[in-house]
Parts: sequence; C-alpha cells; structure tokens
Amino acid sequence: MKIHTYLTFDGQCEAAFNYYAECLGGSLELMRMGESPEAGNVPEQFHDRVMHVCLTVGDQLLMASDTFPGMAYEGIKGASVSLQVENVPEAERLYKALSAGGSVQMELQATFWATRFAMFTDRFGVGWMINCDIDAQMG
Repeated sequence: MKIHTYLTFDGQCEAAFNYYAECLGGSLELMRMGESPEAGNVPEQFHDRVMHVCLTVGDQLLMASDTFPGMAYEGIKGASVSLQVENVPEAERLYKALSAGGSVQMELQATFWATRFAMFTDRFGVGWMINCDIDAQMG
C-alpha cells in the first residue's frame, strides 16, 4: 500500500501544480474537465478546470483537481503536505520557493527533533511542512 495526498482547488489547480513541478521537479499528467469523456455533462465555463492532475517525483505522487460545478469550496484545511529532505541547502531552497507569497507559521529553523523544520501555507492555500532530520551532507 502507498498513501498519496490529493488536494482540491477552486480554479487554481493548474497554476499550483505547474509551480510545484517547478519547485519539486518530476513530471505532470493533467486532464481538464473539457477533455474528459464526461465533458458534455460539464458546463462550458468549467472546461478549463482541472479534472485530475498528478505530479510524479520518483515513486511519490501528489494529486489534485479543481472543484466540480455546484461544489462548495472551503479551502484546504487541517492538513499539510510534508516534505522530508536530506540536507539543509535543499530545505532552504524548498522553503524559499514554496513559501514565497504565502504565510509562514514557523520559519525554517533548527528544532530539538530536526536540523531544520518549517511550517507555512503557500500562495495557493496549501499547508506545507519541511523537515530535515539530519543533514546528509554533514553525516
């Protein structure tokens, strides 16, 4: 079994995932609502919304979609995407990139459990945690 995170956006899914692919690397597979076999059942103003997107980084997946017509959207609440990184420079790079334009709850810093840890919400409303237990560059 593998557990993967699935996020829901309200029209910002494609922009968010293009940005995540830029920051995290990997490859994107994306289908818009207007490209699906059910496109005829979706109002035309929703055809550009994302029906499903998958960012594959190694053997890890981050998936998402935009809301469907008639669905209420309350934002992403009560969850964070947690990144476990191997060294401080990578933690710093990801923190700087992903937190830009968002709100920081805890700056990237040393803690009693990690060489570096941070918590923030990105500009798309997604919560993130970056954790670097031990800097692999330092041993």
